[in-house]
Amino acid sequence: MALPKDFIWGVATASYQIEGAWNEDGKGPSIWDTYTHWRNSPVHNHETGDVACDHYHHMKEDIALMKEIGVKAYRFSIAWTRVFPDGFGEVNQKGLKFYSDLVDELLKNGIEPMITLYHW
Repeated sequence: MALPKDFIWGVATASYQIEGAWNEDGKGPSIWDTYTHWRNSPVHNHETGDVACDHYHHMKEDIALMKEIGVKAYRFSIAWTRVFPDGFGEVNQKGLKFYSDLVDELLKNGIEPMITLYHW
């Protein structure tokens, strides 16, 4: 069985598992930040996503690698605590800029952005 010609191959990530920068540029704590920093957390070795792949600081290099291997689409999730640090109210402009820059960089490199509003 062949895939349709318009089938889009891509890659995907989850914000907590890739971004790092868990408390930078105004980002508020997420459920996972709180859970993994809890002193009784059952997470193996009390590991966290504090740094993860450090995509927040290496986004352009990461996208260059995607382009190099021929990625056509990138599905990513938004860390809403980066955009709304308190869960509601005022927007964190630095957090919003990160995602705007991410989309711009993907488009510049011919990679279609696909956003997951919430990843569990």
